[in-house]
Parts: sequence; C-alpha cells; structure tokens
Amino acid sequence: MWKKYLGRLPERDPLYSYLKYEIQPQLGGFLEHPEYRVFQLNGSNAVYLYEERRTGSRAIGKFFLSERQRDPAVAARRLGREYYHLELMRQHGFTGWPHYIARPLGRNDWLNELLVVECCDGEPLSRIILRAIRERNPGLLFAKLTALAYFLATFHNRTACGNRRVDFGEACAYFDNLLNRLREQHCLDDGEAGELRFYRDRWREQSRMWEDCPVLVHGDATPENFLFGDGLWVISFDLERVKRADRVFDTGRIAGELQHFFLMETGNKYAAEPFIGHFLWEYACHFPDRDRAFAATTRRVPFYLGLTLLRNARNGWLNWEYRRRLVQEAKCCFRGWV
Repeated sequence: MWKKYLGRLPERDPLYSYLKYEIQPQLGGFLEHPEYRVFQLNGSNAVYLYEERRTGSRAIGKFFLSERQRDPAVAARRLGREYYHLELMRQHGFTGWPHYIARPLGRNDWLNELLVVECCDGEPLSRIILRAIRERNPGLLFAKLTALAYFLATFHNRTACGNRRVDFGEACAYFDNLLNRLREQHCLDDGEAGELRFYRDRWREQSRMWEDCPVLVHGDATPENFLFGDGLWVISFDLERVKRADRVFDTGRIAGELQHFFLMETGNKYAAEPFIGHFLWEYACHFPDRDRAFAATTRRVPFYLGLTLLRNARNGWLNWEYRRRLVQEAKCCFRGWV
C-alpha cells in the first residue's frame, strides 16, 4: 500500500477529538493525550491512515466529501452505502478466519462524510501477482487464487437470491459508460465504438447472460482490494460498490486483472491462462456440481473479462500504446459470444 507521511494531527483539529473519544477506545482503550501520525494513502477518495505514535494502533479514514466529490448529497449516499455493506457482510459471517471484512469503527457526517475502518495487515493481490511473475514462483499465485476463489464463492453464495434472475441490462449499461469515457479520451474512434456496440448486442441476445440468480458482488474486485495472510486467510474492504449482479461480475474482473498484469509485465496474455483457469476451477469447487458450475460461469467470463480490459484502458497513467492494446484485447474477448 502506497503511503505518504504528512505529519501529526493537531489537537485543535475536530478530527482529533473524534479519534480520541470515539475511535481510540475501540482500538485498545482511552488515551489521555494520543499522538496521531497522518499518512495519505492511494485511493479514489481522500483516504488517510492515522497511527497513534506510542501504541501503534491504526485506523483508516475515508472522506467521501472531498476535492474529488463536492456534492454533499452524493457523498452522504456513498458513505451510507459503504458503511451498510461493511456491516451487512460482517453479519453474514465475515468476521474471522479464513474470510474477513474490515470492521467499521465509525462514521461522522459532520467531518466531510467520514468513514473510519480498522487497518488490516496483509499482502495485496497486486504484489503477489508481481512477485509470482518476477520471481518465477507460480505456486505462490496458484495458492492465493485458491484462497480468493473460496472467499468470493462464500461472499456470493451466502447472499444469493434464488427466486430472481440477473439483469444483464445493467452490465450493458456499464459497458456503454466505459465506451463513452474511452471516446471522450479519444481512445476509441466512432467505428470501433460501433463495433463494440455490435458485440454488446450479440452478448445481450445470449440466454446464458440472464440465467443465473443475482448475488451480492464485491463490485470492485481489483487486486488492491484483497489482502492475504497465511493459508486461506483473505481480508477485504472498500465495499462501496457492492450490488446485486451476476457472480461473474467479480470472477470475470479477477480474470481480466490477471490478464492485464501478465500482459503488462510480460507482453504475453497467454501466460495468464493457467492462473485464470485455476481460479475459475477452484471457484467452481464450492458448488454441488463442480463441472456444471465451471461450464456455466466460464461461458460468461469472456464478456466480463473484456469489460475489465476496457475499464483499465481508461487509466491515463498507462502509456497510450498499451491502452490501445487493451482495447484490442477486449475486442478479442467480446468476439467469443457464440
């Protein structure tokens, strides 16, 4: 996790009193004069780490009202949604080994729509993937993908709504949003956008894309949002985008991220295939009929894998040639609708 030290939190800051009286007692007891070191973290919101200097106790603060989100109503809704989903998934049993959701410690609407959660230790999947590639240690990645498959299968199966069917139209709307963003960035021309919309419509016609029951998906299943410990231990957080959708929204995202990492690091997308296949096979083992579950999910994966590649192509910090490569690889995925 990237972090930058910013200094000590002044006692006159209203946040200091909130941490002292509301948060610190949950982290090990009340302190008369706590000293909080402040670190800025990477994230899509204003996210900071607060570390009490003497005890080493830590908490993460996420401000939903910030330079990036200036609308108080939107910020309040996003705060409420994430807090609710953190509590909900902990109620579903994600409170101990091997599956854990970070514990929310508090929310404060007056402090720029602040959410405070415990700081959890572990190695992010992004670092594990890179270590496996650079150290030529495939066993490391295979083992952690087994753990992640178990985590996501549990996440999905405990929240399945068996009397309904997924609305694939929502995934198509997300597809359209990505296309619009890429066109605004001039990463797609009109002809390519039309081609991609043609593929979207062919996928929409496939009954398999509508047949599964909806589950709660993590919604932002990126390698930065999963931490790993020993064995099957998996920790997750950042549940702002949890929603009801096809379970392959998550598993396809992981597949797409694996292809992205291997393509970026090695230039060879096929190097990711053994790991993608392993992950999906391990996910399927948590169903009564493993072969049937594997077949059903893998038939839908190409669409969501391609969606992930388009999503990553939006990122301006990637070089232009690679972003264009992601678009081309996404097309290859979408062509597999038959």
